[in-house]
Amino acid sequence: MAENINLTVPQESSPNASAENKGKKYLRWDLAKRIEHWIFMLSFTALGLTGLVQKYAEAPLSISIVAGLGGIENTRTIHHWAATIMMLVTIYHLGAVAYRMYVRRVRLTMLPTMEDIRAAIQSMGYNLGLLKHSAQQGRYTFEEKLEYWAVVWGTIVMAVTGYMMWNPIATARFLPGEFIPAAKAAHGGEALLAVLSIALWHLYHVIVKHFNRSMFTGYLSEEEMLHEHPLELADIKAGIANRPIDPEAYKRRMRIFVPSYSVIAVALLVGVYFFVNYEETAITTVPPAEQVVVFAPLTPTPLPSPVPTRTSPPGGLASWQGGIGDLLNQRCGICHNSTGKLGGLDLTSYQAALETGSSGPAVIPGDPDNSPLIVKQAQGGHPEQLSEELLDQLRDWIANGAPES
Repeated sequence: MAENINLTVPQESSPNASAENKGKKYLRWDLAKRIEHWIFMLSFTALGLTGLVQKYAEAPLSISIVAGLGGIENTRTIHHWAATIMMLVTIYHLGAVAYRMYVRRVRLTMLPTMEDIRAAIQSMGYNLGLLKHSAQQGRYTFEEKLEYWAVVWGTIVMAVTGYMMWNPIATARFLPGEFIPAAKAAHGGEALLAVLSIALWHLYHVIVKHFNRSMFTGYLSEEEMLHEHPLELADIKAGIANRPIDPEAYKRRMRIFVPSYSVIAVALLVGVYFFVNYEETAITTVPPAEQVVVFAPLTPTPLPSPVPTRTSPPGGLASWQGGIGDLLNQRCGICHNSTGKLGGLDLTSYQAALETGSSGPAVIPGDPDNSPLIVKQAQGGHPEQLSEELLDQLRDWIANGAPES
C-alpha cells in the first residue's frame, strides 16, 4: 500500500520551464486503488442492473433483461454474488484506510471541513456566473467528498436492509415482521438513488465535464492538477505533501497493525459467510409439509376418473378444445390458475399453458420430452398425478404440435 503521490519536478527553473511542465504527470491513484475502484464499480453495476429489474419487474425492459440473464433465479444469483464481492472489497478498503491512517500517518484529506462548505458556495457562484473564479481545492474536492461519504452511507444501508431481505426468518426472530417489507422499500429506494447519483453526478464530473483518465492511467497532468487540485499541487511543489516516515516507527506500527487488522478481517469474513449462508430462502427453511389424505370417499372412485370431452376421438384427446383443456382444468386448475399461478404456471387457458411457468412455458409444441408439464408428471409423486394413459395422450397432443382445436 504505497503512498499515492509521485512528483517529477525540475531541480532548477529555466526559460523552458513552462513548456516542460505541460508534460509533467502526477500519480493520483496507485495500482491497488485502481484495481479496488474497478472491482467495486463492476460489482455496483451488476447490483444496480439486477436489482432494479427486480424492483420494476413488470417493465418491458426489465422483462427483456431478466430473460437475457437466464430467468429470475439467475438474476438473483448474480445479484447475490455481486453483493458478496462488494462486501469483500469493503473489508479490503477498511484495511487500506486503516493502514494509511495508522501506519503511513497520511493527512485525513477526505474528512469534510468548513473549507468544503466555502468551496461549494464559491463553485455555485462561479457556475451561476456571479464569481470570476471557481474554488481552489486540495487533494479531494467537495464533490468527491460528497460522493465518498454517500457511498459509505449507502453501503451501510444496503448491507443492513440486504441482510434483512436475504435472511427474513432470522430477522423476524428479533424484529417485527413489518421490518422486512420496510427493508425492501429502503433497499430499493437507496439503490435507485445510488444509480441516479452515479449516472447524473459522478459520470458527469469524470466523463462529460472533463474526461478524467487517472482511473485508467493513475496520473493527472500538471494542467489537470492546476484546474482540479491546485492546493495539492502547491503542497507537492512546496515539498509538504508527503510526510517522511521514520523506518523504526514504520516497523513498530506494522507489528501492531498486521495482527490487529488480521483479527478484524477474519471476524468480518466470518460475518460475510454467515450473511450469505445463514438461510437459503424463507421457503426452504420451513419444515416440509406432511403428506396427508385430504378426502377419502366412503365408496372409492375408480381412477383415473373419466374426463368429459366434447369431441374426443376414440384414439384419445386430440386438441385443447377436444378434451385436453377440460383435463388440465379439472386435474391441475385448482393450483395452476390465473389467480394462484403456483410455480408461475396457469393451465386454465390454452394461451397461458403455452406461455407461463417459472422455468419456461409448460407446453412446448412438438417437443413433449422437454415440455415441463410432461417432465414434472413423468417424475411421479405429483399431488395430482396423472395416469400413464392420460400422460401418453398429453404426449401425443404435444407431439402433434399441441393444436388448440
